Amino acid sequence: MSILDQILLFVIALAANLLSALSGGGAGLIQLPALIFLGLPFGVALATHKVASVALGLGAALRHLKENTLERRFAGFILITGLPGVTIGASFILQVPERGAEVALGLLTIGLGLYSVFRPSLGQVYEPSHRTGHGYLVGGAGLFVIGVLNGSLTSGTGLFATLWLVRWFGLDYKRAVAYTLVLVGIFWNGTGAVVLGILGDIRWTWLPALLAGSLIGGYLGASLGIRHGNRWIKRAFEAVTLLVGLSLILR
Repeated sequence: MSILDQILLFVIALAANLLSALSGGGAGLIQLPALIFLGLPFGVALATHKVASVALGLGAALRHLKENTLERRFAGFILITGLPGVTIGASFILQVPERGAEVALGLLTIGLGLYSVFRPSLGQVYEPSHRTGHGYLVGGAGLFVIGVLNGSLTSGTGLFATLWLVRWFGLDYKRAVAYTLVLVGIFWNGTGAVVLGILGDIRWTWLPALLAGSLIGGYLGASLGIRHGNRWIKRAFEAVTLLVGLSLILR
């Protein structure tokens, strides 16, 4: 790639991942279509994007870990329940048509945004809930399903994890976004990248610019979210979910 192409990739990754780190997901709204537009086949673009998204998690983690808001046992629970789903989703996505699934996912994503819009107090206060055996069972099943979506369809699935943590487990938006960016960004996306890399192909020459933009964007977006608080993050979440949903339907 030329220097100009690398600069373009860096700017795309910076913008996409700053927005994602602020709202708790949605980097694929900009980054994945851009990779396809620039000439990569869907499977190669998806695998390359997954690798770059790990840098988003690292950048956000550098900022969020300073706040010390993550509970280790709960973080482990998210990994244990979500990673098997990611592996399953990433294993079959290259063999199935994506268009119908994208439209369905787009409608559901818009529904998430509207749900948050019409619940003004949602995610504004940290009120842990469903921390019982049954609660963890249902919550884990939800994270498993979201993991399948994360492994197979990359656009916006982090937003599902963010809202599920808010709605079911009673996290505020700031905490939920921290868990999503660190655990989904690094470990879920990393697992998906490994599986897709084994089954498909990764465009390694495109990664330096994408990784740099993702790392810096993740850090800056996380900093903005921490500085401005839950209400600002909630509004960003709602805007991104609606944009992601429309993008998936109209693409």
